[in-house]
Amino acid sequence: MTTSTFRTFRLQPLLPAALALALSACASTGGLQPQGQLLDPDHLQSQRTLAGQDLSQPGWPATDWWRALGDPQLDALIAEGLQHNPGLDAADARLRQARSQIGTARADRLPSVNASAGYTGVRLPESMVGDEMGGSYAGSVQGYLSFSYGIDLWGGKRAAWEAAVDSGHAAQVDAQAARLDLSAAIAEAYAQLGYAWQLHDVANGELERAQKTLKLTQQRRSAGIDSDLQVRQAETRIPAAQQQLQAAQQQIDEARTALAALVGQGPDRGLQIERPQVLNPLALQLPGVLPSELLGRRPDIVAARWRVEAAGKEIHAAKAKFYPSLNLTALGGVVNSEVDQLLKSSSTFAFLGPALSLPIFDSGRLRAGLDKTDAQYDLAVADYNQSVVGALRDVADQVNAVRSLADQAAAQQQALNTAEAAQDLAQQRYRAGIGSYLDVLVVEEQLLVAQKRLAELQSRQILVSVKLSQALGGGFTPSSDTATLAAPTDSTHS
Repeated sequence: MTTSTFRTFRLQPLLPAALALALSACASTGGLQPQGQLLDPDHLQSQRTLAGQDLSQPGWPATDWWRALGDPQLDALIAEGLQHNPGLDAADARLRQARSQIGTARADRLPSVNASAGYTGVRLPESMVGDEMGGSYAGSVQGYLSFSYGIDLWGGKRAAWEAAVDSGHAAQVDAQAARLDLSAAIAEAYAQLGYAWQLHDVANGELERAQKTLKLTQQRRSAGIDSDLQVRQAETRIPAAQQQLQAAQQQIDEARTALAALVGQGPDRGLQIERPQVLNPLALQLPGVLPSELLGRRPDIVAARWRVEAAGKEIHAAKAKFYPSLNLTALGGVVNSEVDQLLKSSSTFAFLGPALSLPIFDSGRLRAGLDKTDAQYDLAVADYNQSVVGALRDVADQVNAVRSLADQAAAQQQALNTAEAAQDLAQQRYRAGIGSYLDVLVVEEQLLVAQKRLAELQSRQILVSVKLSQALGGGFTPSSDTATLAAPTDSTHS
């Protein structure tokens, strides 16, 4: 037995012990785990708040919920915005970015094969390498094929790919959420435009009333009934009414430019928008499956849930880095100075290099990375939980607002009816010679105030009904690949 053989024989019993020592010294995941827990929506009580409402399975908004407002011009504006708004282009770009990351993660799981061919020529000086190698030119043609594959022993690469897929689902839902937000924003701006026109009408009425009051006061002064003081007081009402009219026109202009921007056009597009029709507040009808079904109807919640799933898969991928990795590398090719000799066996070469690596000491880099991934999971869970709580709050707030505004509008309608009756009575008294025309103008002022207040309440009813449709998901229905997921099992944390 030679000395080298003897040494090999003596070292063989030590290999298991050395491997065990290396394993005991490698980086450990001990003590690191996420803390976030997904909120159970059934624990969020809403029955008393939503009691007394029309609860039914078909209570979800339709996909084109805005058509129920009853204005074809609004329908056309939303269609235009969904086609041209730059914000949607950004959401679609983020979706394409997420899909490209899926492709990258998928490629990391598959083998890599590369081919190369080239020519190498060299001439070395005799002064450096002598007569035998120097002073002459030598060239060779080579071609080779390389193969490399990192075997996914612990499923880390698969987990990274699945995390990218889940992030892609979240980006897809985000793109749909952006469309819902845009359609709601256009409907709200359109309702604001209608309200501004109503204010314009009231301001016009106030200006006409102020002009009539001034004319009558001047006549009374000529007759010796009123003094210059009453005339001056009547004159001050005209600039005030003109200011209200100008303010209403400014609101109309601002609403038009806002709509033009929302549909992705310049301000001149707003000049083409006609006065809105009288919109119908959307009927208050709630689904009878709140809050559980809300989780699958709100795109922000669905996207947040997918991010939780992605973060859980990233934990698995981070943990796989703590374990040994096996990489296979193979290289084969041909080299010869003559091209016609390349295919001969004497020109071929090959290399096979399997490699096993194990992290032993990295100054805590892997543990820090896993700790960061755990924190990202906790952040995703917190964001999801906040989205669920916020969604129920949105629904409750809008339901309460719909109720309150309906009562307020009914009461204000009674006040308006009373003011109209008072105006009729004042006009009858004036025509009968019992009352003065100033009494008629005073009652008209009260009528204009009542009309302005009712217009405000009706506008708020439109806005709240739009917000309620948005709070209920705006007709969003997840596709088969982005449907709401069940709560994660303990394997998410493993």
